[in-house]
Amino acid sequence: MKASTLSVVIPAFNEARFIGTLLEQIKKVDLSSHGIGKEIIVIDDGSTDSTVDIVESMDGVALIKQPVNGGKGKAVRAGLDFAAGEYIIIQDADLEYDPEDYLPMLGAMIDGGADAVYGSRYMRKHSRGWLLDWIKAKNPHQSLKAYVGGRSLSWFGWLYTGRYLTDTVTALKLFRHEVIKTMVLETTGFELDHEITSKVLMGGGSIVEVPISYNPRTKEEGKKIGLNDWFTGIRTFKRYGRASKYSGSG
Repeated sequence: MKASTLSVVIPAFNEARFIGTLLEQIKKVDLSSHGIGKEIIVIDDGSTDSTVDIVESMDGVALIKQPVNGGKGKAVRAGLDFAAGEYIIIQDADLEYDPEDYLPMLGAMIDGGADAVYGSRYMRKHSRGWLLDWIKAKNPHQSLKAYVGGRSLSWFGWLYTGRYLTDTVTALKLFRHEVIKTMVLETTGFELDHEITSKVLMGGGSIVEVPISYNPRTKEEGKKIGLNDWFTGIRTFKRYGRASKYSGSG
């Protein structure tokens, strides 16, 4: 029986501080229990630091160079075009997310048959009730602004798609090849997350969430998302959610 492949798509912009460590972590993840190998793809989005040099020095990593910085979404789309695996995961280039969480995410997809699996930073393995879970879900190192911004986008996602997800902005999203590769994607920034989520759900697809670990970084450490991205996220849910389905727009 032919082994399956997980394509790991990593958009990167000025991530020299983290990218080498992340790639080593990904290489060490053992997916043999699922009969799956790895294809690692880094899309450099016009970095001006040594990100490209670090990636080029590592074996077993495909590098796509974007000539100018075009946005995270555009970089992800380039990686998705290149990816050949039966399963495709989108992973941020920093160290906020642990590649070992690929294992439970793949397990949920293979065992449950979902079209997509999102790694949720806010789900609890053992629930203590939705209200207490919501209050206790914030990582102590995550800023309150980032926490409230991310959690509130879940409600806008529910408003425009009819499905509530605890973590729509997670940077660890897993898809079946045939689901993500057949999408016609349009956005170029962080809002690509919301375009993809909307199109999966409005197309009748299924998304499962599993709890993952999370190690947030600060703006001083290179965190790039901001308030404008929150407003853009809302507009994107509106554009590709119910308004798109019922009006024929988007």
